[in-house]
Amino acid sequence: MVEPTIGQRVAIAGATGYIGGRLAPRLISDGYKVRCLVRTPEKLAERAWAANPDVEIWQADLSDSASLTKNLTGCQTAFYLVHSMKSAGAEYVEQDRHLALQFAIAARDAGVGRIIYLGGLGETGADLSDHLASRREVEKDLASTGVPVTVLRAAMIIGSGSASFEILRYLVERLPVMITPKWVSTPCQPIGVRNVVGYLVGVLSEPRTIGKVFDIGGPEVFCYRDIMRIMAEELKLSRRWIIPIPILTPRLSSYWIHLVTPLSHNMAKPLAEGLKNPVVCREDRITKLIPQQLLGVRDAISAALCKTAAHGVETNWSMAGPIPGDPDWAGGAIFRDVRQLAIDAPDWAVFRAVCRVGGGHGWYAADWLWKIRGWMDNLVGGPGLRRGRRDPELVTYGEALDFWRVVGLDQDRRLSLRAEMKLPGEAMLEFRIEPRSATQCTLHQSALFHPRGLFGLIYWYSVSPLHHIVFRGMLLGIEREALKIAASK
Repeated sequence: MVEPTIGQRVAIAGATGYIGGRLAPRLISDGYKVRCLVRTPEKLAERAWAANPDVEIWQADLSDSASLTKNLTGCQTAFYLVHSMKSAGAEYVEQDRHLALQFAIAARDAGVGRIIYLGGLGETGADLSDHLASRREVEKDLASTGVPVTVLRAAMIIGSGSASFEILRYLVERLPVMITPKWVSTPCQPIGVRNVVGYLVGVLSEPRTIGKVFDIGGPEVFCYRDIMRIMAEELKLSRRWIIPIPILTPRLSSYWIHLVTPLSHNMAKPLAEGLKNPVVCREDRITKLIPQQLLGVRDAISAALCKTAAHGVETNWSMAGPIPGDPDWAGGAIFRDVRQLAIDAPDWAVFRAVCRVGGGHGWYAADWLWKIRGWMDNLVGGPGLRRGRRDPELVTYGEALDFWRVVGLDQDRRLSLRAEMKLPGEAMLEFRIEPRSATQCTLHQSALFHPRGLFGLIYWYSVSPLHHIVFRGMLLGIEREALKIAASK
């Protein structure tokens, strides 16, 4: 095997995603220079590896081959880890193909030597789901301009924070009895996320992988029913009763997945459709070219659960995707609930208390009202509260906090959240900290709502009587938490 060239520059399109966020630090530790091509550079600002001198973070528009050519110039290899299913709704297939073609054109024009793509396992033919068929088309589009492409095809990726892992965990934790589609009998060959990253890094220094397609998987093949059984055993839960029935269509399955897990209906539907296809490796050439210890399903699940319990989740599926711009507040009524509170605690302690909102910690007051709101949001197709948060203490730009998204973050000064629940309008929640002395500050809390039509007005006036309970209680809860944090230092 050829040793990696120290200092070789590689580009990663999709560095803010689940796999890209884990690949980048591994490449850096192996001596590569990494150029991250991202829509929103702020999403990488808090990653420890982003400050490494061998890392470049470039804002990139993957839909524009001309500007992308400049982004890729000087890179010997480019990883393409982009999938628009989460953000493009029903149009994700065409969006994926368009982005892949623009990337291929730019890679050719920039003189990139190779593209490495992580695709999906699955039989070929007319019965392939739209989701998996789209991955095949992306492979063709990436290779259409003559740049050699290395394709790694994976089935379910098991790792803390992965979409597949979260679906399994939520289903098993919350449903002791499951009425399931017949896809629970479909064979699958899962792979641990550390092995996926190992193969992605390994192909860089193995010239025999250039221009080739490889199936990658773990050492075991199970049906989904057996994987759920193993998950239950690793979670120390009682036996789960799984009853498959033939009448659950992919559409009905996607609604079922949405109601029980954090995934939206739009994201769950193509995944549910893909579950009908066997996803088993048809060859194992990669294991001989890039040997590594492959985790079995039980070991991969155990490692992921340990990471989750230790709050060591590096990346999460919900961190990927675009961050919408600021709401258009121009025109019409803007409703505000603005409050402030003087707190006898330093700014850093108040900021830490603010950053603990959401997830298992709750929202400091009237958690039962937040749970009702989350349940209502689930029923109409929103994310509800099930996304939780990646870490109980740390907050980074772009990550999800229940049904909010972090869209503004200034250390010890400001946290801005944009609502992603289903609403007849646009909503923001912002916390701003104004220091008064070394041990005192003022916390400003602002909730803004821009209604959309009559239903937006009705919504605001129907919930505003509860604001004193929710938002006043939140201020007081943050104060209590800040005082505890300050006293513990």
